[in-house]
Amino acid sequence: MGAPLQSVALVARTLSLLYDKPLVGVNHCVGHIEIARVITHSRNPVVLYVSGGNTQVIAYSHQRYRIFGETLDIAVGNCLDRFARVVGLPNDPSPGYNIEQLAKKLVFNYYIHGFDFTDAPGRGKRMFPLPYATKGMDLALSGILTAIELYTTDKRFRPALDAEDNGQDDIMTPADLCFSLQENVFAMLVEITERAMAHVGSKEVLIVGGVGCNERLQEMMGIMAQERGGNVFATDERFCIDNGIMIAQAGLLSYRMGYRTPLEEATCTQR
Repeated sequence: MGAPLQSVALVARTLSLLYDKPLVGVNHCVGHIEIARVITHSRNPVVLYVSGGNTQVIAYSHQRYRIFGETLDIAVGNCLDRFARVVGLPNDPSPGYNIEQLAKKLVFNYYIHGFDFTDAPGRGKRMFPLPYATKGMDLALSGILTAIELYTTDKRFRPALDAEDNGQDDIMTPADLCFSLQENVFAMLVEITERAMAHVGSKEVLIVGGVGCNERLQEMMGIMAQERGGNVFATDERFCIDNGIMIAQAGLLSYRMGYRTPLEEATCTQR
């Protein structure tokens, strides 16, 4: 990412000098949050920012966004994308979306939190145990990814993406594993988000970032928010994934508040 970012920064500085226009640096995360707040009309939400590169629980306090919890290793989107490659899911339209669709393929004959999903359409059929790694307000995902990948080496695993059990109980399919991964990881995200809501006294949750498109994540978060007498807000794929309008919105807000980026500070450093 270093070279593309440096190239775009060079173009931005050049345009600023050519047309005598001010530069306004925008935080990528804040861009996601601000455009979602405008679209959903959420007032003071706890923000769950979930994407391929970030997993953070954020809230606004004392004139700035503050991180209350985050991943200690890899991001949730990275976790899903890497497992999608392991089971051979395509990148079109995105690995995470294809995991979501595969997890919906079968009927999930199990009880979760008192809800009977026996007749619910589009659920994975079996849920396999995985590590549950919340650490206070933070979470860890690399161990879960390793554990789910190990299931694909089990002799019971049927690697074909269209594999079905045909009445056999002692097998596991890609749909089962995708469902298990989603349910486990999303439950962890719901837990740390609920802790942040209790800490700041908010009844609103705003889900942003590419993984925020996932309907199952929105559903699970909605159940938690409803039980607390609150609401969950999310946008569709047009605004969940990276887009230009989110940068424009955050830049406009910063500009109106008098923020400017000096030319000598408009650089990129690859870390």
